[in-house]
Parts: sequence; structure tokens; C-alpha cells
Amino acid sequence: MSCNSCGTGGGTPGGCKNNGTCGTSGCNKLTVFDWLANMDLPDGQAPFNYVEVRFKNSRKEYYVNSENLQLKIGDIVATQTETGHDIGIVTLTGELVRVQLKKKKIRYEVEDFPKVYRIASQNDVDKWKAAREKEDPMKIRARQIAIRLELQMKISDIEFQGDGSKATFYYTAEERVDFRQLIREYATEFKTRIEMRQIGLRQEAARLGGIGSCGRELCCSTWLTDFRSVTTSAARYQNLSLNPQKLAGQCGKLKCCLNYELDSYMDALKDFPKQNQKLYTDKGTAVCQKIDIFKGIMWYCYEGEWMNWHTLTTVQVHEIVAKNKAKEKVASLEEYASIHVIEEEVNFENVVGQDSLTRFDNTATKNKKRKKRRNSRGPKPQDNKGNTPQENTHKPRPKRKPASKNKPKGPNPNNPQAKQKPAGDAAATNKPRKKRPNNRNRPPKKSE
Repeated sequence: MSCNSCGTGGGTPGGCKNNGTCGTSGCNKLTVFDWLANMDLPDGQAPFNYVEVRFKNSRKEYYVNSENLQLKIGDIVATQTETGHDIGIVTLTGELVRVQLKKKKIRYEVEDFPKVYRIASQNDVDKWKAAREKEDPMKIRARQIAIRLELQMKISDIEFQGDGSKATFYYTAEERVDFRQLIREYATEFKTRIEMRQIGLRQEAARLGGIGSCGRELCCSTWLTDFRSVTTSAARYQNLSLNPQKLAGQCGKLKCCLNYELDSYMDALKDFPKQNQKLYTDKGTAVCQKIDIFKGIMWYCYEGEWMNWHTLTTVQVHEIVAKNKAKEKVASLEEYASIHVIEEEVNFENVVGQDSLTRFDNTATKNKKRKKRRNSRGPKPQDNKGNTPQENTHKPRPKRKPASKNKPKGPNPNNPQAKQKPAGDAAATNKPRKKRPNNRNRPPKKSE
């Protein structure tokens, strides 16, 4: 079975049409890399005959290969269920399955462990695909029935068994729901066995998917498989504002990413004094207002002078607290705050190049800025005699206009002082000139 999303039909990607059940296993969050695949077993040791099988992007089960089938990752197999059989895809084989079973604390050395029946035939795959195509229209009809019965629940997903004999309805609800009448109507409407399974809001978001506030796909729908509890104390340790609109994800619960950097903040806070620790001085009692965890800086202010903050390092605060425990008071916080805290200046570089963002702006605004700078420079410099140098007022000479061809030749009437030539000379100048002989046409000289 191939992935429709990996192929580019018509040149445009259309998304995964198999909902994570493609044979390439490249678009599924439950895909595991078998790093023991290229390693041979020692002599005399039999291969581990258990396999890991995946179903519809959110469920994995483990089965024993009692028939000793030659299974590899990506094979579609028929597995044992309580009623009938199910169709899944093999995701892991060999010794790495033993590690997964120990990690999840599953006892596999029992007699009634589920089995792999066979490699799925073409008839099994056709039934499986036909059952999967019914899920989306059935989900729409199921929601309409639940709304008509006025049940406070939401049908989030439907999963058919491989042989089409049973359908599992996944739903979310805040309170307990009596869905006995609902199951009766589902059975008469869809003509199949019905199983209702309640899931949490995080599991629902993982099944549906989406884009988070960071601009990337949701962690729960791409790679996160275990959902740990997230509390508001994780936001307090990281000095985040307790705004539920910013801290909540698409599932309505606190974001899972609040736990990612919590360990780093906890390690950094080990060297910090308690924030509710007051500092006693002769000038008054100081209270902590703000901290910078990774720079090791704390801001204190006196009671009654809430606008005047004093910057102290954690070392200085520990010194003042040690003196207060010895029943000693320091003169004031200004003595410690006078020692300036050195802050490193961060020079941010342009990662897309050193070109200015305003390089395409209008040049007229740049010329206006230049004129303002010239005018703001002050008076012009003077020489030794107190005179200001004159500006260069030299203007370039205008270009001479070409003489018109139709202008008559002769004396200039605008210049009476110009000497006039006699008429004879003027007539002589109108005689045609003799042509110079061309050396090429001369006959060669005779040699004497």
C-alpha cells in the first residue's frame, strides 16, 4: 500500500490520504528506526519471534509470530482479535521488540498472547480499504445522532476493525454520559458492532493534528507519544505570565512544551535565594521584584519606594542574607548596587545578508536628510582674517548652438565694426576648387 501524499499527482501535494497508514512509514509519528537491523545474531541464538504492529496512527500492539513467518518492516499482516481479525502494518521486528516490551512492562511469556495469523492477502486488503472509506461519512452521521439525542459529548474519530465486523467510536466528554440509547441507534444505523471509547483532550488533538502557536505541527501529532502532566508551577519557575490564553494549546490544556526547558530552569534556580526572602537594612526593608535567571541578577526595592529598583547579583544577595541571619544589618542597598553589574552586549547579525532593509526607499527622503545634516553643522569656518571663504559660484559655460544650414554667409549685420570684403574677393571664393591629382591614377615613372 503506497502513500498518496508522497507521490506528487499533478505536481501538487495533497496531504496524506491514508491518515498515517502508508506503507513507506515516513509520515507516521509511531515509526521506529531499527538500529539493530544490520547486526547479525550470535551463533546458535534464535531470532526473537515477536513483532510490533501499528494501527491507524495512534495504536500499537505486540503479537507473537508463532508460524515463523518471514516478516519485515512494512508488511501488512492479519492479527488476532477477540472477534475476527484485524489488519495492521509491521513496524518493528527482532531484538528491538524485546526492548520495547520491557520498556512498556508487557509480559509476553504467556500462552494466550495474541498471534499473527498470516500475511494479508489481496482480499484482506480490499476489505480493509472498503472499511476505512466508510469512516468519514459515518463520523458525520454519528455526530448528527448525538446532537439529536442532546448528549454532551463529541465524536472525534472512528476506527474500523480490519475485517469490518466492529467499529470503535472515540469520543470526548467532560462528564459521565449515558449512551445506551446512542449505541442502539448506532447499531441499527450502521449494521455493525459498536464500541465506545473515551479519550482525553490531548489524545483528541493528537489524532486530529494541527498547527501550534510556534508555527510548527503539534508535537502530540508528530512525535510525542506519552502525555505527562503539566502544571502552572512549570510556568512560574520560568517567569511566564499566568495567562491561560497564552499557556493553553489547541486542546484547551496547558502546553506540553512547558516541560521541555523546565529542568534547565530548575538547575539555574538552585543558586538563587528565595524570592520571598526580605533584606533588612538601616534604610528600610527591601523586597524582591524581579529576577533574571540565566544572568543571575535580582531587582529589589524598599517598602514604600516601589518605583526605585536596585540591581543586585545573587552573590550580593546571599551576602546580605547571611548578615541578616547573624542579626546584622547593612547600611543600604545602594552600597551594593553602586557596583555596576556588567551586562554583555549582544550583537545580532543579519542572517539573510548585510543589505539594509531600507535600500529600496525613495531617494528624495535621503536628500532631505542630507540637507538637514548640512544645516545642523553650525556656522561656516573662517580664515585668519575673519572672512568666510566664498562659495564657488562658477557656472559652466553653456553649449554653443550649432549654426543653421540655411543661414546666409556674409558679414554679421549685428556687428557693424566687422570689415567687409570686396565683392571681387567674395566672387573669387565662389569658384570651384581644382581636384588634387590622385597618386593611384598616375602612370608609373619610366626608368631612365
